[in-house]
Amino acid sequence: MYNQVIIIGSGPAGLTAAIYAARGGLEPLVISGNEPGGQLIFTTDVENFPGFPEAIRGPDLMENMRKQAERFGTRFEKNAVSSVDFSAKPLKVNIVGGETEYTADAVIIATGSSAKWLGLESETRLKGKGVSVCATCDGYFFKGKDTVVVGGGEVAVEEALFLTKLVKSVKLIHRRDKLRAARILEQKVLNNRRISFAWNSVVEEILGDKKVEGVRIKNVLNTDEKSEIKCDGVFVAIGHKPNTEVFRNQVELDNNGYIRNYEGSKTSVEGVFVAGDVYDYVYRQAVTAAGSGCEAAIDVIKYLERMDNDFV
Repeated sequence: MYNQVIIIGSGPAGLTAAIYAARGGLEPLVISGNEPGGQLIFTTDVENFPGFPEAIRGPDLMENMRKQAERFGTRFEKNAVSSVDFSAKPLKVNIVGGETEYTADAVIIATGSSAKWLGLESETRLKGKGVSVCATCDGYFFKGKDTVVVGGGEVAVEEALFLTKLVKSVKLIHRRDKLRAARILEQKVLNNRRISFAWNSVVEEILGDKKVEGVRIKNVLNTDEKSEIKCDGVFVAIGHKPNTEVFRNQVELDNNGYIRNYEGSKTSVEGVFVAGDVYDYVYRQAVTAAGSGCEAAIDVIKYLERMDNDFV
């Protein structure tokens, strides 16, 4: 089934790309994926997306974006992508369990990235109830409260430093006895009076029924030594994984699996563009993802216009 443009992913990047592409007359097809709406569907209140002075629930924000995209003529396929073939034109996209092969002159990849979690039942149960993977997004809700950051790399250090501007205290829990971050960041963390440390420790359980009340940790050097830390918020900061497995050997990826971009939203393959956290591992915000979705759609419109002119 032929389309002018296929957008893979339905988070802020994908849906913003759809809005702009649809308004440009391209009638885009959005392949939503296994988690329509992206990471924001797991967020309770979004307070840092422009235009919502009273905040908005993450699922509501994504539903509004979807309706806006549909209003302008965007079509949706609710399945996930099983494989792609970008080796020749038209570009080919196949979906899981589907017999239809979708083809397009242009593709926007907006599959985002997934936060790495600890894998605890209590963590899953308390997501959005004190458990978060984004201090920039959710730190404000813990103003004046005690928090925990799990991790010891660059992301964890940056999250801890950000939180100190808002919260009462930060306890950084790390399974090793030293941090894995740039030296200048290490010194800032080690010298910050609001940050304390639980070295050589892992989180065994997040405590609380309807909201986070603390964590139970275990010392990995002495497996019999366990203790509890009271806190109001737990920020898991052990990294992110870009959702790019299906694109391996199709577009160029960096050493961490993120899609490489050139001249804005272009990838290494002509006609294939990228938007959002699937390439942006620095900012990882809904508003920056949306902005990059706008850029990708505009780049696609210009690309297709050039294609049309070549045939005139």
